[in-house]
Amino acid sequence: MRDLSDTVALVTGASRGVGRGIAEELGAAGATVYVTGRSVAEDTTEDMPGTVTETATLVTEAGGEGIAVECDHTDDSAVETLFDRIESDHGGLDLLVNNVWGGYEGHDETFGYPFWKQPIDRWDRMFDAGVRAHFTTSQLAAPLMRAQQDGLIVGISAGDGEKFRGSVPYDVAKTAVDRLHQGMAYELEPDGVTSLVVYPGFTRTERVVSSFDSVGEELPEGTHSPEFVGRAVVALAADEDVFSKTGGIFKVGDLAREYDFTDTDGSQPEPYDLPTDPV
Repeated sequence: MRDLSDTVALVTGASRGVGRGIAEELGAAGATVYVTGRSVAEDTTEDMPGTVTETATLVTEAGGEGIAVECDHTDDSAVETLFDRIESDHGGLDLLVNNVWGGYEGHDETFGYPFWKQPIDRWDRMFDAGVRAHFTTSQLAAPLMRAQQDGLIVGISAGDGEKFRGSVPYDVAKTAVDRLHQGMAYELEPDGVTSLVVYPGFTRTERVVSSFDSVGEELPEGTHSPEFVGRAVVALAADEDVFSKTGGIFKVGDLAREYDFTDTDGSQPEPYDLPTDPV
């Protein structure tokens, strides 16, 4: 078990899914974890299960300290208030996980349509509640990390090398997330702050499970839990040489083999392989 008891972390978009899995595993490693999202108490989004209130409880029960903060990451003043609180409470931040992503809201059969048939509001959600939200949190995290000449920023993205991601808005947004974290790595390098990207595989999030259940289909083999991604983030945060990875893009399956961790069922799923061609 890796020890992160001295780590103050922020996981954005942690009401459910990958964000919740990351937060819970950080808690199991002993970290103090701020978890953000719009779903709190009994008020959830899109009738999906999960709130930051519940996630914070899971973090604490796992062994860390979970702190739930209601935050819409498209609201700049709310994000500034969040960072004011973190700085006031702890004086700094060791780990930022940029996981918030609004690009799946309103998901329907049009998601895989050609770009000329895509609703324009999907583009807006992917960039406003995805790329831009990663940028604003990183802007506010950077001064705290630069002051301590240390820190780790992890961008949660998706992809497989140069392969097309199956939808033009999605492909462009995820490429932008990748490039954002690579560019930040370049500019933060003199300060000893690491910025990198992690690619989950086919993850059994609540949304994915619900989608398969709705059509009466079984999940395909090779999927993994959200906690598997969390274990990758924990391994990176505990790695004293993580700065050597700054600017890189890493698949969770590859990190599992490098750091020797498994999924919750003891398996070690293969790195995800997109069934599309390079573009």
